Amino acid sequence: MKEVVLNHIHVGLGAKMVPFAGFSMPVSYKGLNIEHLAVRGSAGIFDVSHMGEFFVTGPNALDLIQFVTSNDASKLVDGQVQYSCLPNENGGAVDDLLVYRYHAEKFLLVVNASNIEKDWNHISKYNERFGATLSNQSDEYCLFAVQGPKAAAFLQTLTEVNLSDIPYYNFRVGAMAGIEEVIISNTGYTGAGGFELYVKNADAEKLWNAVCEAGKSVNMEYAGLGCRDTLRLEKAFCLYGHELNDTTSPIEAGLGWITKFTKDFVGRSIIEGHKTNGVSRKLVGFEMIDRGIPRQGYKIMDAAGNEIGEVTSGTQSPSLGKAIGLGYVTVENSSLGTEIFIEIRDKKIKASVIKTPFL
Repeated sequence: MKEVVLNHIHVGLGAKMVPFAGFSMPVSYKGLNIEHLAVRGSAGIFDVSHMGEFFVTGPNALDLIQFVTSNDASKLVDGQVQYSCLPNENGGAVDDLLVYRYHAEKFLLVVNASNIEKDWNHISKYNERFGATLSNQSDEYCLFAVQGPKAAAFLQTLTEVNLSDIPYYNFRVGAMAGIEEVIISNTGYTGAGGFELYVKNADAEKLWNAVCEAGKSVNMEYAGLGCRDTLRLEKAFCLYGHELNDTTSPIEAGLGWITKFTKDFVGRSIIEGHKTNGVSRKLVGFEMIDRGIPRQGYKIMDAAGNEIGEVTSGTQSPSLGKAIGLGYVTVENSSLGTEIFIEIRDKKIKASVIKTPFL
């Protein structure tokens, strides 16, 4: 089991540590609901240093990225970030990821921790024809997600970089808390605003301590993976291993908007077929009408008791006070307002397909 650089800090704070993607990670500190509501209303800090960072450089960097990702990275300008997918040869998803453009010959790919080795091997395989320079620096960086509506204000006290000049899904590299080089990214996985901060391991504790001290002004909470999941689910953000996997088409997952057929990419013909000919199932959001908490893997049924799909994520929403979920259902059962049933402990519990995001 790997440990993040600041593992000793999390243990010292009394965090509940759990195995996740090969790392020992904090799942909660004071409790999921407290941390969740702090991020929605004020601010929270997550240590998500388990994520992977690949740098792609050289004159053929963009050509490689264009071929291995589904989105159109040629549209990126310097300092911009793009959400994308790594499709496989069968039209499924190797991973979802962020693509950062520094300049025409330098990019950063941020990938999910559980897929670092798989993604690296997949990209390296195709790089044999492009010859870009790849560097896996996943073990050299820490990543702190400082999220919430009050995050920007107190982070601004730590840097001369004008944070209000960094639009959503853009980044700057600048000094913060006396550390010369921090990647300051207006991104996040909560839908609550804030920034993600990438810092070299040697400076990680200094940055963490400075952010935590500044965050006292807004009663920032330490936040773990538990509320990271409930926050992203309220915004209906896909999570790899739940809504996405090696057999899930981005079209099924509602990610046609990051799938651009104006270029060639791995698995294009199959995925284009999904778009042209339609798919048999779709990802939908639903809320529970009767009492019950949906969980990944639970069967979804129609009124007649026929199995029509499966839950991919579900929780009791701390913000909404009701149970919500995401799941794949047959297309004919995917319309808003459709009554569906979740099988919970051999009982059919009523739910309804609703519009996402939930919040």
